[in-house]
Amino acid sequence: MKTVNVHEAKTHLSRLIEQAANGEPFVIAKAGKPMVKVVAVEEAPPKPKRRLGGLEGQFRIPDDFDTMGQDEIERMFYGEE
Repeated sequence: MKTVNVHEAKTHLSRLIEQAANGEPFVIAKAGKPMVKVVAVEEAPPKPKRRLGGLEGQFRIPDDFDTMGQDEIERMFYGEE
């Protein structure tokens, strides 16, 4: 793997970035000591699209869903009749 010093990296940054993006990673060294490794970023795989209705048929909604517990709720608000 290619190693370049900080000064060279500053001077040729565009060229070095292009090379890294094309699969040629490199190391930037300071005073001969490796400091960072520059590699191309891999694209994240696309997220799968969410399907509307993906759970269709797996749940049953009762016919009286809109009025379930209505008597109990009315007792809580209005008291016993």
